[in-house]
Amino acid sequence: MSDISERITPPFTEASARQMVQNAEDIWNRRVAEVVPDDYTKDTKWRYKDAFLEGRAAILPFIRERWPIQEEYRLKKEMWAFAGDRISVRFISEWRHRDSDQWYRTFGNEHWEFAEDGLQSLLDISANDIEIAESDRTL
Repeated sequence: MSDISERITPPFTEASARQMVQNAEDIWNRRVAEVVPDDYTKDTKWRYKDAFLEGRAAILPFIRERWPIQEEYRLKKEMWAFAGDRISVRFISEWRHRDSDQWYRTFGNEHWEFAEDGLQSLLDISANDIEIAESDRTL
C-alpha cells in the first residue's frame, strides 16, 4: 500500500480481512521489494520458515537475498480465518530455482497480527517446498 489513507485497520470484518489478503497477494506477485516494508511496523517480528527477523529494516535485505533465487514466482493466498486484529492465510506458490532450474511448489500457512494503524506487527509463516516438474505447474 502506498497511501496510508487507503490502509485497512482492525478490527477486521470478513470483507476487510479478504481485502488484506488480496492486497498482500498482489504486492508479493508484483515483486517490487522496496514497497514491502512499508506495510510493517518498525518493530515487526517475522518468522519465515527457519528465518527470524526483527524490525522493518530487516525485511528489505531478506527479500533482496531471497527473491532473485525464486524466478518466475507466482503466489495465491486464501484467507483461512480472522478475528479482531489477526488474519490467518493458506498459500501456494510456484517458482523456479535460479541456480538449478528446478521447479518448486510451496504450501504454507501464515498468521498475521496488526497494529491499530493497520501496519502488520507479526508475520509467522510455516511452509514446505516440494519439487515439481514444470509440466505440473498450476499457477
